[in-house]
Amino acid sequence: MKPSRPRKLFLNLPVADLKRSVDFFTKLGFEFNKDFTDDSATCMVVGEDAFVMLLTDARFKEFIKKPLHDATQSTAGTYALSANSRAEVDEMVKIALSSGGSKAADAMDLGFMYGGSFYDPDGHHWELAFMEPGQMPPQG
Repeated sequence: MKPSRPRKLFLNLPVADLKRSVDFFTKLGFEFNKDFTDDSATCMVVGEDAFVMLLTDARFKEFIKKPLHDATQSTAGTYALSANSRAEVDEMVKIALSSGGSKAADAMDLGFMYGGSFYDPDGHHWELAFMEPGQMPPQG
């Protein structure tokens, strides 16, 4: 079934220290919707239709039946965001690393696509990618 309109994305991530996470992502330029923020959760605005709900571990556990995954020990997913330039990729990775994040991998340069990555303070793996307009290789 095709949706009649674009869907909004709400990604829920557990965090050990909500204030630390808000401070970290604020330094990366993200804003938060105060209407969906309290002492156990906040709504990080990624775009018009994309949001990341940062929930304390205790709050997150209210929504799950399986044990909580420890992102500092293994990877359950990667979270990729677009960037507007190669320089923005490098700057965001630099800010992340100087603000409590850690290195996930070396920068990737495929010519048409450039990317960088980091782990946030809770160990979640974030990817940043800039795609060169008109530089995609032919398909097929």
